[in-house]
Amino acid sequence: MITELGKSEYLLLTTFRKNGTPVATPVWVAGEGDVIYAWSAKDTGKVKRLRNSGVVEVAPCDFRGNPKGESQPAHATLLSDDESDHVRSLIVKKYGFMGWLTMFGSKIRRGRTGTIGIKIVERQPEVDG
Repeated sequence: MITELGKSEYLLLTTFRKNGTPVATPVWVAGEGDVIYAWSAKDTGKVKRLRNSGVVEVAPCDFRGNPKGESQPAHATLLSDDESDHVRSLIVKKYGFMGWLTMFGSKIRRGRTGTIGIKIVERQPEVDG
C-alpha cells in the first residue's frame, strides 16, 4: 500500500518522458492519511515531466536511489504555493533539523515559490467503458 511508503526515509519517484522513457529520482517523502507528499524545486526535470503527465511509479529506496522494494503505480499532482507550504512543514516535521535546514536554505536560495509540493496517491485502475 502506498501509505507505507510515506514512512520510508527516501522515495524513488519515477516519472516518464513524453517518449515513455522512465526517469527515477530519490526524494524525501512524508505521509499524511492515505496520501504521500514529496517536494522539489520547480525548475527540475521531474516537475516538467509531472506537468505533462501525473503517471508515476514509486518505491522505497536509499539516498542514492537504489530500490529497497518493489515499485508500484501511482498518480502525482503538483500543488499550489499554499499547499506546498504544508508539504514543507511535513518534511520539516519528519526530517527534523536536517529538514528545517534544507527548507530554510531553499527558501533563501529560491524564495517561497521556487519549490513545489507533489501529492502522490495510489493510481486507480482504469475502467473500460
